[in-house]
Amino acid sequence: MKSGNINLNKDQLVHIYQNLLWPRLIEEKMLVLLRQGKISKWFSGIGQEAIAVGATLALHDDEWIMPLHRNLGVFTSRNMPLHKLFRQWQGAQDGYSKGRERSFHFGSKEHYICGMISHLGPQLAIADGVALAYKLKNDNKVSLAFTGEGGTSEGDFHEALNVAAVWDLPVIFIIENNGYGLSTPSGEQYRCAQLVDRAKGYGMEGVVIDGNNVLTVYDTVKGVRDYCIKNQKPYLIECMTFRMRGHEEASGTKYIPKELFEEWSIKDPIKNFETYLIGGRVLSAEDIENIREDQKKKIEEELKIGFDSKPVVVNIEAELKDVYAACSGSPGGGEPYAHPLRVQHSNPSPTFSSKVSTVHNISGPGRDLRFIDAIKEGLHQSMQVHPNLILMGQDIAEYGGAFKITEGFVDEFGKERVRNTPLCESAILGAALGLGLEGFKSMMEMQFADFVTVGFNQIINNLAKIHYRWGQHADVVIRMPTGAGVGAGPFHSQSNEAWFVHTPGLKVVYPSTPADAKGLLIAALNDPNPVMYFEHKGLYRSVSGPVPEEYYEIEIGKARQVQTGNEISIITYGAGVHWAEDYAAEHMDISFDIVDLRTLLPLDYEAVAASVKRTGKVLLLHEDTLVGGIGGEIAAWIVENCFQYLDAPVMRCASLDTPIPFSLELEKNFLARSRLDEIVGKLIGY
Repeated sequence: MKSGNINLNKDQLVHIYQNLLWPRLIEEKMLVLLRQGKISKWFSGIGQEAIAVGATLALHDDEWIMPLHRNLGVFTSRNMPLHKLFRQWQGAQDGYSKGRERSFHFGSKEHYICGMISHLGPQLAIADGVALAYKLKNDNKVSLAFTGEGGTSEGDFHEALNVAAVWDLPVIFIIENNGYGLSTPSGEQYRCAQLVDRAKGYGMEGVVIDGNNVLTVYDTVKGVRDYCIKNQKPYLIECMTFRMRGHEEASGTKYIPKELFEEWSIKDPIKNFETYLIGGRVLSAEDIENIREDQKKKIEEELKIGFDSKPVVVNIEAELKDVYAACSGSPGGGEPYAHPLRVQHSNPSPTFSSKVSTVHNISGPGRDLRFIDAIKEGLHQSMQVHPNLILMGQDIAEYGGAFKITEGFVDEFGKERVRNTPLCESAILGAALGLGLEGFKSMMEMQFADFVTVGFNQIINNLAKIHYRWGQHADVVIRMPTGAGVGAGPFHSQSNEAWFVHTPGLKVVYPSTPADAKGLLIAALNDPNPVMYFEHKGLYRSVSGPVPEEYYEIEIGKARQVQTGNEISIITYGAGVHWAEDYAAEHMDISFDIVDLRTLLPLDYEAVAASVKRTGKVLLLHEDTLVGGIGGEIAAWIVENCFQYLDAPVMRCASLDTPIPFSLELEKNFLARSRLDEIVGKLIGY
């Protein structure tokens, strides 16, 4: 074993050895406990420790790492106490995730480790976001993300590498090529000679190294770290290694040829490093045995503490509370805070107060603005209030976005903060989360809400769940130009808000007026939680109304009483509000009570109940299709909680259960508005 270009003294070599040995001995103990039924599952990294340990030791302790489930060496090398790790593996409430996550699916901001999700690939893009944060702050740091050879087949791998290359980000990607993705051999995963060959395709440098040589890993990552910082470029490292246990213990290793175990056992990273240390007279065999015994003793001491954990106590209130990060300051959003960038651009002095105010309904004087202009003003003022707010999206810089909402922003705020993105929705959403790890806010514009499907995993499994899982908030707003009525066909017109209402951890807002559009956007950007902000394309230039010049919030989670009546309640949102108002104006003989929900998650159930009590007859109106639409959820809630006030069945008026057609005549027939009169007639008949 060679130490490469590094010149390490005895203390440093011993330190590396102790860190390398520690996870191996822990794993050996865990396998015993697994057989005894004292832990439920284990993903072994035996044979691969040199990669996790060498890479972690080569970084600074305050540089973020995105590990996977075979990287125990990352956690131990960051000095996370074994007793607390053990509690985590047991599912104890005093572990790192309060019993909510398994094995290594957790993170710790204190240790700069970002917890993985089982989908593997999304971790890579989070490293992009962290690296972007370092770049924006002129910090001489890198982020590092691990993946396996199987993970390189995922689209997220390619998106993350492409974004890192295009944006010149100081991020290190490490592939642990152990030959198998669960049982699938690498020959069935890819056809290139080496995975590192893919680096050239993305315009970055890469290298293949012996992943079982801890000094090679340490030396390489240390050198690559310097390269990434100096050149502000990403780098790909492929570490050749072998997994000596099953994918996880239950799966076994029968699918692996016996000769591979014989070949790789000779390359065991710990045995070889011990031979190197003894040969170089750094340690004697007796020294090594003493270190082993000391560590085994320490493991038993730590486990004794770990086993002394209190039983899980179920607290429903605590579970619900931890789904969302707390919003400080005014209701509906966190107190605006600044995270000054060292790269500054000239900003005109704001003509409004930067102190946020909360407004429930706009009824006073204000300039008339179109819906689209109100969104633009809310976003612009938020950029001035929050120097740490980064905008990302396709064509949003010089071009101003598909709908021109960010037109002119790049001239005022610069390309560092107003960023064109490649067509990599998943990677950009992951990068948004990574920015949040380093204290930035971000807004991502989906060019059309329909395109969110290619970033669904990041939203549903990463952004939405991260605070509940390990207490890390996701300060991200995703703007969603949505809706039909403009003849744009099946892929530019969908109403997909219900997908996200089903996901705890997200907030979903859907304004219908210019004043609400501005106030809700500001509230969303102030909120530390991930917010899906739906903006109806059909309202952009067709609806105008009074909008205050000041910087204000509309509280997330509060409905708006559009008009009060006593015969029929129409509970709706978005374009449905205008359909309801138009219909009520045409049928003055019926007293309509119209409620604009404004926020779909969380819902304002008090406003819903109050409307039901006023009329006893309820019509739920939305542009989304009928089956699985939010109207069904509200109808169920009303029947369960307000049945005694009903004088008729709760009825839904929704769009047809078909894809959205292109023809304007077919689209008109598709939309719920075409059936509104029919449903009202049924209600009147009761």
